[in-house]
Amino acid sequence: MSGRRIGLYPGTFDPITNGHLDIIRRATRLVDHLVIGVAGNTGKGPMFGLDERLQMVRDEVASLTVNHGATIEVRPFNNLLMHFAKDVGASMIVRGLRAVSDFDYEFQMVGMNARLNPAIEIVFLMASENQQFIASRLVKEIAILGGDVASFVPPRVLARLNAVVAKRGRAAP
Repeated sequence: MSGRRIGLYPGTFDPITNGHLDIIRRATRLVDHLVIGVAGNTGKGPMFGLDERLQMVRDEVASLTVNHGATIEVRPFNNLLMHFAKDVGASMIVRGLRAVSDFDYEFQMVGMNARLNPAIEIVFLMASENQQFIASRLVKEIAILGGDVASFVPPRVLARLNAVVAKRGRAAP
């Protein structure tokens, strides 16, 4: 087990988007084992419960063809990110960046996390140019307002998102 490069890609994944999947695919080139940590994070008021988000992520990563020999595992967490990283044996945390505003937030987090555990590296992957604008928050907002989000999320996620929106009732324009 020692010598394996274990990476952690944490997020709320509410819902998982094509942008997340792009980062996951690319992160598997850097590690032997990638843990996708799905944060309970009820403070963000997620649209989907933790179990449903875990299932969506598992469904989507199961269909990924990983040509680099990396394995992928999906796990929930509700504790400090650096504690979770230590629990899973991660030597690096993978974060995706879309814009300068992401960098500003992540820069602050790197400093805090380095104090908590300087042995864990934070690795940033820039979003691919065709994925840079995708944010779960915006996907949910567009869906709630009746917009088409099919190009932002995988088909199974779209079906779940549409079902939740239909159950809640679309907001008035």
